[in-house]
Amino acid sequence: MGTACLGGLLLFALAACSGLPRGSAIRSEISRPAAAEASDYAFYPVTRALLPTVAAWPSVNTVPTDGWPRAQNGALGQLIRPGDTVAIRIWDSSENSLLTGIEERSTSLGEMVVSPGGSVFVPYVGDVRIAGVSPQSARLAIQNRLSAIAPSSQVQLALAEGTQNAVSVAAGVNSPGLVPLRDRNTTVLSVISQSGGVSPTLRNPRIRLQRGQKNYSTSLKRLYENPDANALVHSGDTIIVEQDDRYFLALGAAGKEDVIYFPQDRVTALEAISLIGGITDTRADPEGVLVLREYPASALDAGLRGPRQQRVVFAIDLTTADGLFSAKNLQIMPGDVVLATESPVSSIQVALSLFGGGLGFARQLSN
Repeated sequence: MGTACLGGLLLFALAACSGLPRGSAIRSEISRPAAAEASDYAFYPVTRALLPTVAAWPSVNTVPTDGWPRAQNGALGQLIRPGDTVAIRIWDSSENSLLTGIEERSTSLGEMVVSPGGSVFVPYVGDVRIAGVSPQSARLAIQNRLSAIAPSSQVQLALAEGTQNAVSVAAGVNSPGLVPLRDRNTTVLSVISQSGGVSPTLRNPRIRLQRGQKNYSTSLKRLYENPDANALVHSGDTIIVEQDDRYFLALGAAGKEDVIYFPQDRVTALEAISLIGGITDTRADPEGVLVLREYPASALDAGLRGPRQQRVVFAIDLTTADGLFSAKNLQIMPGDVVLATESPVSSIQVALSLFGGGLGFARQLSN
């Protein structure tokens, strides 16, 4: 076989690199079409100058939440709620008391459930409203009403919290159920502790607090690290502890191709590259780690406030200091795709390998 023929085979092999088997795109195959006017996606190299712009764009695929209430100082005492049970005993030392029997100094009214209107019935005085006040204030209110018929009477009152004076812990703890509120200074972490703590099987546990029509959400790690986030609970609150199901996809010439769940509240692009096991030494293009993201149509606003296309590709160059530092500050969003592109050199090497094998086969035939 002549030199010209072999050279032609080599040129043909190199020209056919794009048709060779590989596991990912080449960076130029994605960046070049984005420059066309008819392109339906935008391509942004990740640099220090780009970061403030992207930070101002709307977040995508986030967990719907009404934020998270701030921690406050509450009172230590209890408050009586409708549905609570109170046990009332009346003491009276008068000889001819209407409230006690002969030779008796006290009488028990038994256990009574506070009505939906917030009151209890006391003989001779009628309904006495006690909801919304402390047990001590309720005791004095009943005693004041009784003073008209029994000036020397004294009231003893004990409270047992009902379902409206408790917090429900629905899931994600070792002992779910109702936690009675012993005082008004009970925090989210305190309730979780009284419920046996968080199940150890949950990945990056998140706390969901349902309060009326509000739905608050945060991570357990944030509650541990930030005392201002350990908010007070209210009567009737529901707490749900659940694992973090946010994820991104890893594809291409990466250490692994998989669904990668968020191990923490915030994941940067550089952390994402670490989570996927880095990029392969023999196949990947270190100048072409791409983050693919799709924004809602409502986010479109070319310039500072939004991207110019719904489909966006961020390109990270791991061979420069600016690329590395910028990747450390680019936030990964749930549903993103982290794609490690193939190096053009690896395709040429494959082509040369195939050519070398074909050349050896041709020599065998000529011999």
